[in-house]
Amino acid sequence: MIDDNENGPHPALNWADMSRAIALFLFATVAATAQTPDWNKVNPEALQHFQSLIRIDTTDPPGNETRVVEYLKRVLDAEGIPNMVVAKDPARANLIARLKGNGSKRPLLIMAHSDTVKVDLAKWTFPPFSATLNGGYVYGRGALDDKSNLFAALTVMLLLKRNHVPLDRDVIFVCEAGEEAATGPGIQYLVEEHWKDMDAEIALAEGGGVRRAKGKIAYSLVQTTEKQPRSMTLVAHGPSGHGSRPLRTNAVLHLSRAVEKVAMWDPPMRFNDTTRYYFEKLATLSDPEDAARYKGLFDPQKSAAIREYLAENDPGAYSMLHTSISPNIFQGGYQVNVIPSEAKATLDVRALPDEDMPAFIELMKKEINDPNVEVIPNTTNQRPGAAPSRIDSPAFKSLEAAYAKVYNSVTLPVMATGATDMAFLRAKGVQCYGIGAMADIEDAPKGFGAHSDQERILEEAVYKHLRFYWEAVTSIAGSKK
Repeated sequence: MIDDNENGPHPALNWADMSRAIALFLFATVAATAQTPDWNKVNPEALQHFQSLIRIDTTDPPGNETRVVEYLKRVLDAEGIPNMVVAKDPARANLIARLKGNGSKRPLLIMAHSDTVKVDLAKWTFPPFSATLNGGYVYGRGALDDKSNLFAALTVMLLLKRNHVPLDRDVIFVCEAGEEAATGPGIQYLVEEHWKDMDAEIALAEGGGVRRAKGKIAYSLVQTTEKQPRSMTLVAHGPSGHGSRPLRTNAVLHLSRAVEKVAMWDPPMRFNDTTRYYFEKLATLSDPEDAARYKGLFDPQKSAAIREYLAENDPGAYSMLHTSISPNIFQGGYQVNVIPSEAKATLDVRALPDEDMPAFIELMKKEINDPNVEVIPNTTNQRPGAAPSRIDSPAFKSLEAAYAKVYNSVTLPVMATGATDMAFLRAKGVQCYGIGAMADIEDAPKGFGAHSDQERILEEAVYKHLRFYWEAVTSIAGSKK
């Protein structure tokens, strides 16, 4: 890990030219044994699979992901692709399919989850499970998260089989349940009970994607690491009493002061290889004002003011700089005229991959500085920690090349501030890379992003993502002989 007091950013490089050069090198020097599909013929079938998957309601909870697995199995069986259905809960099945390679390299795992978050039906213009195609967009829950990856992985498996693509690696396709709300029936069950069926050297899953701004490609993202969910509870204590006689020792008052302190706290900043390169590269792609800010993060004299700016104006970038705290749930009191003796606040803490949590909690206690407030870590439902995946690996370079070829874009490695199930795979030693489809940066604030009330994806992005997925998989797993 690299401390923020160490040397500043490396000299600026022309990353766009480098990415294009990498693409040309890889695709010119590696023998292409796979015939490029006729995308005009493939796209209609691919769109049909995509829309069919969205139309299967897999809201989690309860999930009912077996419905998706049944669809996938019918398609795979019809193509003669070996697959198996495995489940801890019969209603929440997972699927594992495998195409065999020559065994000269360890397998490639392509994984997507079949469940989605809940919907508020009243807020959808088009029914959330209709997969309505309107105005150049496909609308539906899961359109971005994560049925865009699911349909692409399925379709690439079909194309590999139909085109008899020679493979150096086995390609393993996993459709997993429970990513959004309950990892027990999905990734945890798969890792604990079926690891031999999915053990791989490299994995592609959700977490990255292509970003457009004002209709033009800005950059592509590959997730190489992620923050760890580490929720905590603040519990404040004080004497109870009658509400008509206010107490300065009120537990709610103690709690509110503590919450304000941790919410406004700027914890120690720390870079890792991914976040350092991310901000360095982003500076080369940004307008002069933003570029100066990103570069200034590496200057101890400027960093504090820039972090404050990012906290107000770019919370996603700010969260990438340190372990973050968001107070999201309050509990206190039960009657208007009764001063409670206890009040609680639940904090959503997202830790850096290498965070020393006991030491961090001690820093929190010093920041709160109130003996009447306890800090209690939540030890349940945690994803495991692991080292970031390499950004100098052949697999990462293949992803850079595929993004450059399909989108003519620069690729940035990124640390996700949210959580994905790749954490379980990284903990097993798998080099994991999060990828995704093209989306407009402006869409999320307008309510069209993942988990939004009008989740949507460009029809064009559906086809481009499939082509990118094909280029990535064949480059990583295809035979080079």
